[in-house]
Amino acid sequence: MQISTIFDFIRFSMDDTMKQFHPAEELDWEQLYDFAVKQAIVGIMYHGVEKMAGEQKPPKKLLMKWYMRTEKLKKRNQLQNSKAVEIAAQFQKDGFRCCILKGQGNAQMYPVPSLRTPGDIDIWMKPQKGEATMKAIRQAVNDYVRKISKSSNIRYYHAEFRMDTTPVEAHYMPGIMNNPMYNRRLQRFYSERQDEQCAHQIELPDGVGKIPVPTLGFNVVFQLSHMMHHFFDEGIGLRQMMDYYYVLKALKADDRQGMENQLAYLGLKKFAGAVMYIQQQVFGLEDDCLIVPVDEKRGKTLMYEILKGGNFGQHSGLTDHSTATKYMLKNWRSLQLVKEYPAEALSEPLFRTYHFIWRLCNS
Repeated sequence: MQISTIFDFIRFSMDDTMKQFHPAEELDWEQLYDFAVKQAIVGIMYHGVEKMAGEQKPPKKLLMKWYMRTEKLKKRNQLQNSKAVEIAAQFQKDGFRCCILKGQGNAQMYPVPSLRTPGDIDIWMKPQKGEATMKAIRQAVNDYVRKISKSSNIRYYHAEFRMDTTPVEAHYMPGIMNNPMYNRRLQRFYSERQDEQCAHQIELPDGVGKIPVPTLGFNVVFQLSHMMHHFFDEGIGLRQMMDYYYVLKALKADDRQGMENQLAYLGLKKFAGAVMYIQQQVFGLEDDCLIVPVDEKRGKTLMYEILKGGNFGQHSGLTDHSTATKYMLKNWRSLQLVKEYPAEALSEPLFRTYHFIWRLCNS
């Protein structure tokens, strides 16, 4: 089965105005299911399966496996919704401004929110009182996290821990760039808008409550930088690209004004052009929803990495190696990207080395 047929089926699964899929006889259901698992879009693609006529559906055994996996996704989303409300309320009560990043906020942009594959709960935090320097914020968040979990994992821009069985990432900053100049600009962008994001709330399904989430304009920059960072780390997949598709679809025309210049200033425009290629090739994004012109050359490189590595590069084989081997492989990969992304690719090995030393000193 050609990859274009898989992309056609993804669009069919996302669009309820499409009632039939042609040509159905070209579908390889086992290949489609494996692709959905690899890219963490099982629930979305099962929605397409549900729309197929009875005789066109997958074999019964595979259909039941797909159905059971999708039902588990729905239950996980219900749990994550409740946990997101609970965690945000607790952190606010304990003296932090906070905002839930990606995750359950993103899911509400989907036509069927419960079909999105949930991950960790990412929460951006800042003490309501005290100094607002990054050093002070990081210290306050880490002290708080250590009271909750003794097994927390402290990283440069977030702390990883568990609340009961729920994995949580407490962010001092939403994300980072490898290049120092662009990272300074990005952190200024974040800090100037943090209070607005913490005050922007949405209602979650089933009456579980409200959570603070980023505005659409903020998400355009933040989620793009998040994908770019993972692209240079271990990889990025279609689940994150699908999240971004719904951000772009919801963005108003006025919010697109000046966006291209802003992304260029932040060092994100080249990667944005590659992402626009993915958005059109895979999801069929309309031209009037683009935030920068499509960059086909960089887009094809990005497409190759997405199809090879899957969700967050988990199927690329990179994580199967020792730390030392993985370090060398990542350096080699960054060198291969220098021509397309010189500023970020040349900075990536330097930042990764700095981050390793920083963690040794701050763990």
